[in-house]
Amino acid sequence: MANEIQFYIAQHETKRTVPVTTEVLQQALDLDYNMLTTPITTVEYRTSVLSRLSDRLAELDGEKTADEGLAPLIPPLKPSDTNLMPNELVSQLLVHSSTWIDLASPDPIIANVSRQVFNQEVAFAAFCGATNLVVQAPKLHHGSLHGAGVAQFARAVKEALTIGPYLTFHIMFPMTDDPATDSGEGFGHLSRFARSNYVETDEGAGKEDPFGTWDAWNIIRTICQYHVRLTVGLSLPRQLPSVHVQTRWFSEPLRILLIPGNAFIHNRKGQPVLPKPHQSLISRYMRLRIAPWVILSDVGPLPGFDILRDGLDVPRSPNDMTIDDPTPTEAAHLSSASAGIRTSTRVTNDPTPHLSYLRYFQRNQPPKPTIEQFGSGYQDYLQVPLQPLTDNLESITYEVFEKDPIKYEWYERAVAQGLRDWVAQGKSTSGPDRKPLVAVAGAGRGPLVTRALQASISTGVPISLWAVEKNPNAYVVLQHHNATIWNGAVTVVKTDMRAWKGPTLPDGTHAHVDILISELLGSFADNELSPECLDGVQHVLNPVHGISIPRSYSAYLTPIAAPKLHADIRAREPTDPTAPETPYVVMLHAFDYLSYTVASESSTSTAGEGKPASPSPSPESPSPHNSPIIPTAPLHPSIQPTVPPCWTFTHPLPATHLAHSALRRSGLPAGGTGGSTGGSGWNEHNARGSRMTFAVPERGVCHGLAAYFEAELYPGTELSTHPGTMAAKSGEMVSWFPMFFPLKTPMYLPAGSELQISMHRQTDDLKVWYEWFVEAFVEVGGTRLRIGTSALHSSKKNGCVL
Repeated sequence: MANEIQFYIAQHETKRTVPVTTEVLQQALDLDYNMLTTPITTVEYRTSVLSRLSDRLAELDGEKTADEGLAPLIPPLKPSDTNLMPNELVSQLLVHSSTWIDLASPDPIIANVSRQVFNQEVAFAAFCGATNLVVQAPKLHHGSLHGAGVAQFARAVKEALTIGPYLTFHIMFPMTDDPATDSGEGFGHLSRFARSNYVETDEGAGKEDPFGTWDAWNIIRTICQYHVRLTVGLSLPRQLPSVHVQTRWFSEPLRILLIPGNAFIHNRKGQPVLPKPHQSLISRYMRLRIAPWVILSDVGPLPGFDILRDGLDVPRSPNDMTIDDPTPTEAAHLSSASAGIRTSTRVTNDPTPHLSYLRYFQRNQPPKPTIEQFGSGYQDYLQVPLQPLTDNLESITYEVFEKDPIKYEWYERAVAQGLRDWVAQGKSTSGPDRKPLVAVAGAGRGPLVTRALQASISTGVPISLWAVEKNPNAYVVLQHHNATIWNGAVTVVKTDMRAWKGPTLPDGTHAHVDILISELLGSFADNELSPECLDGVQHVLNPVHGISIPRSYSAYLTPIAAPKLHADIRAREPTDPTAPETPYVVMLHAFDYLSYTVASESSTSTAGEGKPASPSPSPESPSPHNSPIIPTAPLHPSIQPTVPPCWTFTHPLPATHLAHSALRRSGLPAGGTGGSTGGSGWNEHNARGSRMTFAVPERGVCHGLAAYFEAELYPGTELSTHPGTMAAKSGEMVSWFPMFFPLKTPMYLPAGSELQISMHRQTDDLKVWYEWFVEAFVEVGGTRLRIGTSALHSSKKNGCVL
């Protein structure tokens, strides 16, 4: 199936005893693995390195010197030092560097030897044609020192990225920093050879730091400048960390999930299965745009070549979770709801039960929701918003809008309710035939026109309908629809709505409009100049009882961690200097909210499927400026992001506002001295400013601001992309992505800090643009200290032209 989630699974043995040959790889493929891991160097190589190191340390005899030149020179590789060779196998191997080196060692000799080994392995792997290199994360604990060598490790990785120009480096981390498990691997690990004058004795093991390994990763990728060939791998523990840690790793460039054998538990039938929290985490992570590879680690060696796969029995359900001697956490997740699930048969002859379980788990992943299918290919894809006032949209753009299963139905509801209220309140009409005059401003290809006609039929209230559109190509389509679909019931007008004089009556005069309908909202509500457009056409709306649909809309902001977006913007900057100050329309996917509250589990629920959406446009097709929004799939349902409002626009405006604007535009002295940002200031009533404060519970990095909106079409009918209200107000609406306001330089935030965002909507006689500024604060001893500020960002160069 096109929407089936694929698991690409590799087999890993910490101490692989059999060199990977064509026969071994073929056996793995026959067993339904996709890849194998293999070390670059052999045990003989490690023995040789340790011998040279021991000899050098004996010569030094404990001298307290930091001269790295005293480190032994590691000779080039010999045939006995490696089983890796350049051949056709390499493309199906995940090669890994030595896990016994210590690039983060505080002892300069150990660090030097480790770097020599690492560089030799990287160079040889690159020579052999390997494309993926797994690197063990830095050791964070050296006696009483904690994290002191992370920058040193990052320097070594940055150097190695130039040695292997076609290698992708996957840094393997545990999910959290646990001192009890951060020990060297056996007696051969180089950390055990560090001299005592560089490593102080640790009196205690220290506390587990949930974000400690993420912190180390952040230092590494920052020093490596968000390198495109630098990714992260995660080793899953038996007990998963908090959802905050899980969502943070989701936002990173995650390419490998390593599942060790001890993460599995056994049910009453002796089958290895994963606990439900692990199932949930893996299901979420596998929905990343590029699903991570899965490595099964230390679940037993590859079976011999004489074992066949025919007739094997596999688990019937990954939720068959009854186990012997469960931990308290595991026991809490054991569900009696397995009644009704087919009873599985004890596996007695499956040579790869862990792999069989994962394949079953893969086949039984829930299908992607239709709303997620609609946006497939657009996740984290940056798009510069179009300017519909100056650009004529293409037909494919209109087509994507029209596939929205919610928006136009909600518009029809709003128009229908407006007509019912019109009749119930006994309002007079602006036309001579007692029919309400209705106009669609910016009609496009006519979906709102069709909905307005349907609302008239459903309510039994006849209307006179006008469709106003400036796009000459869309105007042709509107005329065609009027002749073939609407039976001539619509008056089609080609003009900019701001220049339209209103419906023309039989006597040649112009009437007011009773109901004015528009869909001019952008991803930040006002970013496509809906306020200016509706101000410009308000003169045709009946000043006494006219109805504007939409009636109001509000913009919302929240800080997020979005490293992939930051890396993509960095890549654009050499050819586009304005890239770091351009707001983008983007389907946010791999990101993490920095400011949030946590709801109780009882108050959370899983969203339903809802109505089906139309098929997805091809990612290669021209993408719309109002791209479809996908709910925040990476989030755990208990996390409620803090997303406050910036500002609100309402329509119609008081007549005094427009009168003052016209007076300023006239240039008369009574109009004032001009605008604060230049020009006469006729549009300054649409300028806005806001300052918002966000509590940041956990440490993180702010890469930019996620922006959303809510709109009231008519009392009782609302549209929303706000993550906290979208499901309730307009679930499965697919007409808008959020916006992303980037920061030129990411801002590191410690736990318990506070972020203050200043956002402004600026305008002059020619353009509308945004300016944003971010400050970070912490409280120390009752004093609020500013610990960081961003640059003042401005999108004026790419502002919307009026």
